[in-house]
Amino acid sequence: MVVIKQNVIYDSEHDLRTDIYFPNDTSSKTKILVFWHGGGFIRGTKDDCKNLGIKFANAGFMTLIPDYRLSPRNIFPAAHQDARNFIDWLLNSSYTDSDDQKNVVQIGASAGGTLALQLAGFYGFPAVTWSAPVDFYNWMKKHKKVLPSPDARTELGISDPDEIAASFYKYFTVTYIGSNNYEALQELDADSYDYHNLNQLMLINSSHELVELSGVFNFIHFLANSGHEIQLLTLPGSGHAMAYANDYIDESLDFLYQAIKRNK
Repeated sequence: MVVIKQNVIYDSEHDLRTDIYFPNDTSSKTKILVFWHGGGFIRGTKDDCKNLGIKFANAGFMTLIPDYRLSPRNIFPAAHQDARNFIDWLLNSSYTDSDDQKNVVQIGASAGGTLALQLAGFYGFPAVTWSAPVDFYNWMKKHKKVLPSPDARTELGISDPDEIAASFYKYFTVTYIGSNNYEALQELDADSYDYHNLNQLMLINSSHELVELSGVFNFIHFLANSGHEIQLLTLPGSGHAMAYANDYIDESLDFLYQAIKRNK
């Protein structure tokens, strides 16, 4: 059975904790996977991801699933800062050795994928993102008439799925930013992060995503122009992040296994 160590404090000031899932086979070189939960920076918790933690541990990864601060109580860049603080804690903790940075990989779901991108660029961790939002500034400029709502069907009487998705996207974006501040939106955009250490990156998105794929294509173009290697896997349908996660765990882990081998 997988051994689980729950509620390990990594930030006492903000009472932030992580769960750690230890693989049964500890004879091989340690592989460390950090999973970032989604929820649009407004909801979600490590406790929702127990099944994934067990699956990743059974695949041979010591898996850490941290919580981070959520909005509206904590606005941008709180979650991004927490992600950086977590990695600094991890690399200096008793759970890693001095040379373990090269053994760390990530998977991020939805908003957690946005956090994973920031860390992938800064630390060089290979990463897989499941439906990571990457475009905020341009999207908001193009959708000024969209009314933000966490439940547009009930609150606004909207029935069109695309309009409901757009309303929620605008809602969690404005909630995390704390306003319509377009300067802050540019800082939240994935193409504003530091990618000088970026290694292998795989983006998984449905063809009919929470928002249109044009922002993802522009982001890939941005990275490719800087000489980075990116893989994009587009899936049929409109599933977002956890909706297809269980069907693409093997592809995600295979990518990360190969990345670790390449970086040795």
